[in-house]
Amino acid sequence: MFRRILIANRGEIACRIIDTARRLGVETVAVFSDADAGARHVAMADHTVRIGPPPASDSYLNAAAILDAARTTGAEAIHPGYGFLSENPDFAEAVAQAGLTFIGPSASAIRAMGLKDAAKALMERAGVPVVPGYHGADQDAQHLAREAARIGYPVLIKAVAGGGGKGMRRVEDPSQFADALTSARREARNAFGNDAVLIENYVATPRHIEVQVFGDGTRAVHLFERDCSLQRRHQKVVEEAPAPGMPDAMRQAMGQAAVRAAEAIGYSGAGTVEFIVDASDGLRPDRFWFMEMNTRLQVEHPVTEAITGLDLVEWQLRVASGEPLPLRQEDLRIQGHAVEARLYAEDVPAGFLPATGRLSRRRFSDGVRVETGVREGDAITPWYDPMIAKLVAHGPTRELALDRLAQALARTQVAGCTTNLAFLSALVAHEGFRAGHPDTGLIERDLHRLTEAATPPPEVVALAALAAANPSAHPLAGFHLWQPLSRRIDLVWDGRPLVVTLALDGPDRARVAVEGPTIRASRCGGSWRIDGAPAHDVLPESDRITVFASPLGTFAFGVPDPLDREAADTGTDATLSPMPGLVRAVLVTPGQAVLRGATLAIVEAMKMEHVLTAPRDGRVAEVLAAEGQQVEAGTPLIRLEPSDG
Repeated sequence: MFRRILIANRGEIACRIIDTARRLGVETVAVFSDADAGARHVAMADHTVRIGPPPASDSYLNAAAILDAARTTGAEAIHPGYGFLSENPDFAEAVAQAGLTFIGPSASAIRAMGLKDAAKALMERAGVPVVPGYHGADQDAQHLAREAARIGYPVLIKAVAGGGGKGMRRVEDPSQFADALTSARREARNAFGNDAVLIENYVATPRHIEVQVFGDGTRAVHLFERDCSLQRRHQKVVEEAPAPGMPDAMRQAMGQAAVRAAEAIGYSGAGTVEFIVDASDGLRPDRFWFMEMNTRLQVEHPVTEAITGLDLVEWQLRVASGEPLPLRQEDLRIQGHAVEARLYAEDVPAGFLPATGRLSRRRFSDGVRVETGVREGDAITPWYDPMIAKLVAHGPTRELALDRLAQALARTQVAGCTTNLAFLSALVAHEGFRAGHPDTGLIERDLHRLTEAATPPPEVVALAALAAANPSAHPLAGFHLWQPLSRRIDLVWDGRPLVVTLALDGPDRARVAVEGPTIRASRCGGSWRIDGAPAHDVLPESDRITVFASPLGTFAFGVPDPLDREAADTGTDATLSPMPGLVRAVLVTPGQAVLRGATLAIVEAMKMEHVLTAPRDGRVAEVLAAEGQQVEAGTPLIRLEPSDG
């Protein structure tokens, strides 16, 4: 076993690896950018090294700085985590050349699976079923369009490099192909430095089922499957293991195919073989096809650990240090069911755009496994993935695991930034998902219902008003001698002003009029009771009141500054950045006439593009941002004025 390892990653990934290393008595070295100087993974590690400024290209993707950090701290091996350099064969090669151990597969294995077109050809030769499509080298746009017509619409355009849905576009008919190809290529080039694509048949009722494999360079085993069908924008949201409704014959067929894939490239370490499954006629052994292999540990690996009772990071360390695989295939068993939900800082109604903020509250429920890289008081910045935590529930049955996850989500308290918590709760409660019928189109089909914001009930509004009126928690705060014992409280909910009237009936009793109904509140033991019932937990801040109304949800109310009378009137003439990110392109110039729907600019966050279009016909009055500029959400980028005449 190693004495000291360096973790070339950050956040919950690094924290997860540190937990296992600490249990095994292995010292850890954390690397960090300036944006992460006070991060949780830095505080947890035995040794720390600064490797650069916030942009990932200058820090976590700076292979030379990471190798230098390993040498100066005496690390014997480098664990790449998942993401960043974990699937970079040049980095794996450089680690070996530096006399260190790369805790992962060989550079040749990463290269074999790194490009989807070459990987599919290799899998066909290994006898692994592959999705019908075009995986050739001719990247001429007209040739690709002809191939798409040959395959038959709808089709998927997919970048041959990378993953995570970047460079992927679904095309319904030939008229959309050219624009979709241009967009996919641009996103792939920005994300992976490679704009080559392949074309595949689009499976009508697809499920995304992947198999966890582990190899020692000679032989491999599989640790069963995970269902990752609940996705938005081709990115996973909720994962579970095993896949619901999986017949034994199909599990065996998929597992054997995954093992053949791993052994075909002499795979060593943890990897995931991803399959697309046609579920239109249930799960059948002849209806799954290889999509790609991720040559690393996956974000969703905890559900596999839960159902097998194993620590896959421990397996990684043992195999990388020269030990054989800890178990044989016949020794592996499925124990119960596990479900994982990814809690992100993101604005769901705005299209799942990344959000930023400082976590003024971060509390999780007991009874579930929580993987997180942030603490209360930490900031979610625009520089990296906005994941707050992964919540993993395990139980003897799928129903019980889902119930435990639903309860954990209801009891989770996060304040300080917008999150997808309500969306996750709605998704876990979705009748189709609960019935065991997930597919990759479920979220899109029911997006409105899943993202519909819950309206705060009157008692929640009343509680927010009491908190806004009484920042000191004293019932007489905000009232003055010789004035009526009533006052107006202004709040903002979902951009809409709320006017609440608060009247005192005595030192410990109040009436709160909330747009119609009157709520009676009383204080007992220093806490409010609403209409005789215990009040929900409340977090008052200077500009915001957050009410954690489990199981109804979390409600954040704005508190306007009564002294600030200046109205921000942007009207419809300013195009604002919908998220914190990088201005990737500005496609208009001052004085240019544009029509409604014309592309004005492209903003990128976490290498996902968001295209900003003109809200109406007009003329560009000002361009307020430049390409390459980092902007916050709400930053004006383009200002329009009416066109002449």
